[in-house]
Amino acid sequence: MFLMTWAVWAIYWMAVGRARLKPVEQRESRLERLSHIIPIVVAIILFNLPPALSGILSRPFLKWTFINYWIGYGVTVVALLFTVYARHYLGGNWSGTVTLKRDHTLIQAGPYRWIRHPIYTGLIGALAGSAFASARWQGLLAFAIILVTLIVKLRREERWMGEHFGVAYADYRRRSWALFPWIY
Repeated sequence: MFLMTWAVWAIYWMAVGRARLKPVEQRESRLERLSHIIPIVVAIILFNLPPALSGILSRPFLKWTFINYWIGYGVTVVALLFTVYARHYLGGNWSGTVTLKRDHTLIQAGPYRWIRHPIYTGLIGALAGSAFASARWQGLLAFAIILVTLIVKLRREERWMGEHFGVAYADYRRRSWALFPWIY
C-alpha cells in the first residue's frame, strides 16, 4: 500500500506542471545538488532494505500494530497531499534544485502564508508517517537522514531568497515559519 501511494505521488510529481515552469536564471552547482541527492537516495534505499540486509536496523522501535500502521499511512497520505497543494501555489517557481527563476516571485499565498517551505513540511510528515507505520529503526534512521538533508537544503534556499528579495524576504521570514508553526 505504501509503495503504491509513494509511486503514484512520484509519478504525479514528475509529470505535473513541467510546461509551466519558468526558465532558470541561477542554479546550485552539481556538487551542491549531490549534497542533498546522495543522502536522500541512501535514505530511500535504507528504508526499503529487507530485514535480511538491514540487520539490527530492521528491529522494531515500536510494537507493530494495525492501528499504528493505519495512523502512519493516514499521516503519509495527508502529508503527500499537502505537498501537492503547496506545489500548486508555487507554480512556475518550483524546482527540484535550489534555483532562482526568471521573474521569480515571492509566493505568500496558500500554505506559503504561514510556512516558507511547505513542500518540505509535507515530505517530512510523509516520511515520519511511513517510518511510524514500519515501526523499524531503519525507517527512523532514513527519516533522520532526510530531515537533516532537507534542513541543509532549506538553509541554502533561505540564503538565496534573502539575497534576491532583500527586505521583502526578511519581513516574510519574521511572520512565517520555515517548516512547522511554533517549532521551526
